[in-house]
Amino acid sequence: MPDSPLALADGVARPLDPRYVALQRTVGWIVAGVVSSGLAFGLAIAAIAVWPRLGVLAAAVAAAAVIVAWLVWLAQRWPVLDYARASYVLDERGIEIRRGVVWRRVINVPRSRVQHTDVSQGPLERSHGLGTLVIYTAGTDHAQVQLPGLAHETALAIRDHLLPRELADAV
Repeated sequence: MPDSPLALADGVARPLDPRYVALQRTVGWIVAGVVSSGLAFGLAIAAIAVWPRLGVLAAAVAAAAVIVAWLVWLAQRWPVLDYARASYVLDERGIEIRRGVVWRRVINVPRSRVQHTDVSQGPLERSHGLGTLVIYTAGTDHAQVQLPGLAHETALAIRDHLLPRELADAV
């Protein structure tokens, strides 16, 4: 049973859905594969172009190996770090989002500033049962605030909670 908006709006800090780690690892492995393929292609071209100078080719291969190792580490470890440092708090006043591994951000969105909300799902999010809550606010700073890594049902419940409660539209 999905969380009701009332049960979520208790002012308690909640983590993102744990499936977000698997989703981010999948994205990381896709990026690492694409970049590694590009590096391999570039090294093949470089091998043809600089074949007599094997020292240059060896340096290029070593640099590519370091880049690939870094991408593999990022794909596997970064999602865990990101997940551990991301949370949200929902209460009657609005939502507070905390994110960031190196540069930490705390974004407060009062309900009175919410213009409208969306829940989006890309193909990878859909395959993991996740969604991204998108909150559009009045003003220019953070006019669009995104909270990825929520269970789709939770994102819908938060969206429903943040919507204006009065029935009359201001337009």
